[in-house]
Amino acid sequence: MRARGLLWAFCALIGVWLVAPALIVVPLSFTDKPSLKFPPDGYSTRWYANFFGDSAWMSALSTSVQVALLVTVVTTVLGTAAALGLTRAKIRGLALAQGSMLAPMIVPGVVLAIGTYAVFLKLQLVGTLAGFVMAHTVLALPFVIIPVTASLRGFDRRLEDAAASLGASRWTAFRSVTLPLVAPGVASGALFAFVTSFDEVVVSLFIQSPYLQTLPVKMYASVTRETDPTIAAAATMIIVLTTTLVLVATFFVARRTRAK
Repeated sequence: MRARGLLWAFCALIGVWLVAPALIVVPLSFTDKPSLKFPPDGYSTRWYANFFGDSAWMSALSTSVQVALLVTVVTTVLGTAAALGLTRAKIRGLALAQGSMLAPMIVPGVVLAIGTYAVFLKLQLVGTLAGFVMAHTVLALPFVIIPVTASLRGFDRRLEDAAASLGASRWTAFRSVTLPLVAPGVASGALFAFVTSFDEVVVSLFIQSPYLQTLPVKMYASVTRETDPTIAAAATMIIVLTTTLVLVATFFVARRTRAK
């Protein structure tokens, strides 16, 4: 019993250590002073009003949401198809193909950013919406492949055989049998893809333009020039958005798991 209590205390300490730096941004966003000071002397919502009243901040937020949604759709489709191929194809070099697809997770971000910039410059994709979607798709693809592959490896393929024996085509069996059973893995991958794209800053810094910036790039540019607490308000909204998405996804996955 005492060992269990010590374990809970240790886990709580680690949790606080991981979360505390992010949570400090929240009170900073409500300061009434035009500088970042912790703890604040007074509280105000003026920096949130400044964020929503500034066209540059709103344009950056709109760009981030557009890019993240497009990346989520593209990456979920491509990642699910890739996971199907990796788990069912019987060809040589499959391990090499899987390693190539997961490489963006281990290659340093600045190396990817330089390579992406060099290629996109020739293709005239720098500073375009299509360029952001393509670059973020490369970064987010491993986060879809991993959970979908794990779901497919635990899937009983005899269920597909049973559907086929009843006259279902391959597509019908996949759509009505396989996809619903691996849906939690697909949903997890889509969530990670959205968050990865929405939070990405290194590659986005290289392919931005004065007319197209994502919210993290705008925040980075703001913090290097001034100490405007609007950046703390923007960071707080990102924390709230990502936390809400994770909690909603966790709730639906847990509910679906209990229903099985």
